[in-house]
Amino acid sequence: MEMEQENEEQLARWDGYVDWRNRPALRGRHGGMLAASFVLVVEILDNLAFLANASNLVMYLSEYMHLSPSVSANNVTNFMGTSFLLALLGGFLSDAFFTTYTIYLISADIEFLGLVILTVQARSPSLKPPACDPANPNVPCQEVTGAKAAMLFLGLYIVALGVGGIKGSLAAHGAEQFDESTPQGRKQRSTFFNYFIFCLACGGLIAVTFVVWLEDNKGWVWGFGVSTIVIFLSIPIFLAGSPTYRNKIPSGSPLTTIFKVLIVAAITTFISSTPSNAIANLNASPISPTKASEESKENSKEMAPGTETLTKSFSFLNRALVKRQVHSSLECTVQQVEEVKVVIKILPIFSCTIMLSCCLAQLSTFSVQQAATMNTELGSLKVPPASLPFFPVIFIMILAPIYDHFIIPFARKVTKSEMGITHLQRIGIGLVLSVIAMGVAALVEIKRKRVATNSGLLDSNDPLPITFFWIAFQYLFLGSADLFTLAGLMEFFFTEAPTSMRSLATSLSWASLAMGYYLSSVIVSIVNNITGSSTRRPWLSGDNINYYQLERFYWLMCVLSAVNFLHYLLWANWYKYRSTRSGYQSQFTHST
Repeated sequence: MEMEQENEEQLARWDGYVDWRNRPALRGRHGGMLAASFVLVVEILDNLAFLANASNLVMYLSEYMHLSPSVSANNVTNFMGTSFLLALLGGFLSDAFFTTYTIYLISADIEFLGLVILTVQARSPSLKPPACDPANPNVPCQEVTGAKAAMLFLGLYIVALGVGGIKGSLAAHGAEQFDESTPQGRKQRSTFFNYFIFCLACGGLIAVTFVVWLEDNKGWVWGFGVSTIVIFLSIPIFLAGSPTYRNKIPSGSPLTTIFKVLIVAAITTFISSTPSNAIANLNASPISPTKASEESKENSKEMAPGTETLTKSFSFLNRALVKRQVHSSLECTVQQVEEVKVVIKILPIFSCTIMLSCCLAQLSTFSVQQAATMNTELGSLKVPPASLPFFPVIFIMILAPIYDHFIIPFARKVTKSEMGITHLQRIGIGLVLSVIAMGVAALVEIKRKRVATNSGLLDSNDPLPITFFWIAFQYLFLGSADLFTLAGLMEFFFTEAPTSMRSLATSLSWASLAMGYYLSSVIVSIVNNITGSSTRRPWLSGDNINYYQLERFYWLMCVLSAVNFLHYLLWANWYKYRSTRSGYQSQFTHST
């Protein structure tokens, strides 16, 4: 009787997961949509705190810190790029040493500290450069320098560190709550990722409307202050869900596994190619794929769910499976080799999304500066330029539920598949929309400059007689591209990656955004260097955006995005999904 009770308790446990007190996580008590709902609420608050400042930061740097438009834009892209790139650190620590639960709490505290520093600086005039003298418009404003600049960038990059940790842990923490061994669990996980983007948009909506209005009308101390309070409130809300969470037990550094397999495979290849080492080859010969497959089949009854079968793709890595190693720490298993193959396979997909992220970077830089020159009145209400992301945010909030509750069920019926629309198809749709968005942006800029020229307002600070709704078109297309690509990318990385690397793999979605922001800065610098000379003004240089050749820059981005999409098609057609069998974790499909 006692044995039966112990067996029942063992079956009720989530293998490889613990609760917040490090006790075994139990089925029916931990995980599920209730646990994930706390993550969704926290994501609203987290993105509100981050986007409230990021979306309007270019105006803060140019108007209060007196940096030029191009320098302000580059600083914003560098800040946001660093924030997203540090998600890799958060994901790595979650997989290797801590749980996603712990990393979120640490990161939220760090972001809170950074926002406190920025709030204090915004409140004290002595910590900012002196205001411009309106009586002497010919006297240039004093840029922020010295200790004041140090305080500004210290606060910004402490915030970036906290944001990175949150981005690298929160999405993976929510996705971990679902049982992927059942079709229902996998469908719920797909729904979670869709609503994660929905909640991201909800936080963004409040940020780019209410908080941006506060920053423009009441002062930046209010904007930073609201963000500080919001990130502080997110911590107890996250903690409230602690009794319902299941937390994946860290399994050691995934980078160690990757480097070990690559190094052993390289050493074995080198040894086997050296005639003088023929005798050594006999003692340390790689297991053949056929033999490894036969052995794995013979032992299939003893294998844990998720154990891999050796495949023929990247066959050079199979050389890491040698019979006898110099040291036991260098011994590799079939599962470790297959995990490294997965990482290599998803990297080309990751690289193809960087260009889209580069296009998205324009939403918080040049697009905001364009809107600042236009008529932003909506009836009696004057809309702040930084509130323009309102358009894509609303569209995402409308489209995300429609996509999850109508489009996907319909696609599942038509295709008779569990996914309906595959992750790679979804990413591809987003890339196409980014090409269209850049073309639309170029056409809108041509119209805006024509209005400025015809109105004689090229050198004026007065609003142009053209409504800011024209800019909304590029926001709509890029917002839609973001919805399709980001949600698809996050689910793709989480689903396809090995269990021991899921937080790190999911962080690649944010790293793609980081690389895009950095690439935007690089492209702007290259364009200015190539187009500028002693007789010609660079396309994107100066204090007056009306003299920028922004439409040419957007056409360039359109062409680069189109080339990138063709590049993506090659890798998407080459990629083979992992299959999923009932009762087991994802298994690898046999590929040639």
